[in-house]
Amino acid sequence: MTRRRIALIGLGMAVMPHAKSLIDLKGRAEVVWATSRSEKRRANFAARFPFPVTADIDAIIADNSISAVGLLTPPNSHLELVERLARSGKHVLIEKPLDITTARSEALVDAGEKARVKVAVCLQHRFKPAAERLAAILAAQELGKIVYCSTRIPLWRPQAYYDEPGRGAKARDGGGVLITQGIHTLDLMLSLAGPIDEVCGYATTSAVHQMETEDLACAAVRYRSGAIGIVEATTAAYPGGVERIDFIGTKGTASLAGTALTVLRHDGAHEEMTPDASAGGAGADPMAFPHDYHLGVWRDFLDAIDENREPRVSAREALKVHRFVDALLAAAESDGKVKTAAGA
Repeated sequence: MTRRRIALIGLGMAVMPHAKSLIDLKGRAEVVWATSRSEKRRANFAARFPFPVTADIDAIIADNSISAVGLLTPPNSHLELVERLARSGKHVLIEKPLDITTARSEALVDAGEKARVKVAVCLQHRFKPAAERLAAILAAQELGKIVYCSTRIPLWRPQAYYDEPGRGAKARDGGGVLITQGIHTLDLMLSLAGPIDEVCGYATTSAVHQMETEDLACAAVRYRSGAIGIVEATTAAYPGGVERIDFIGTKGTASLAGTALTVLRHDGAHEEMTPDASAGGAGADPMAFPHDYHLGVWRDFLDAIDENREPRVSAREALKVHRFVDALLAAAESDGKVKTAAGA
């Protein structure tokens, strides 16, 4: 098995679980450079992790011995950096989202495919053991025909979080709770329940926050399978609660709540997976979770390169959640709403 030379580009808040994962994978990956434009971030990172740091991103891109890069920069930089990295023959693991618009995200996907490099996206919720077990149950149709799937994402971020320049702005992040915080659970929902054909809903900036984009969204959806459901997402739910996905099938029900799973079947069978002890990043500290699931993402990414296959969450696969977010926001902006009668 090849021990690959890896670089990290971007040393902000998101880097910690990636760096911890690469330490665990030191037998397969050697981090030869970590870079940020910020001298302070480089110094803080170097004090915590045993990886060399540099300010020279151009040297990283030009170094042909580096075969893969973890791209952890703000979303509005992803397209141009992936284009440069792909042209230099480097595989890329991107911290979500793909980019700030679906059009730019599609161009990013095209750049990776044209260069024939692997481009994966860090949507780590798919790698939670409870989520993987639920995926297997659904694939085996153990719950029968699915008639309902609901998703609830009750997160909390204080105003101080959004006071950071660019946070929650379209120009840097591309959107609010849907594309930035809720994207992990929305991606997991789509991977479990399948594509959504119809959506109607609302999205707004609540009185809880001062920010450009939405911090509160809700929708009713119809899946291609015929199932219906609701989707709720917010960062205004103090102090933050457990994200959950609930299924109703003709043979039973299943509830995925954070890292816990409960399955109840009509024949009386019961299955349960208990949650881990982490806060899950639902509250004021968005990084309050173990790095285990990022480790799964990195392991799959390296396997995909070695086996010349697509990563489990490829860039093209990640387009699905971007298009769903677009559809929900478009529904929220449309005029096709029915007024209720007075007193209804």
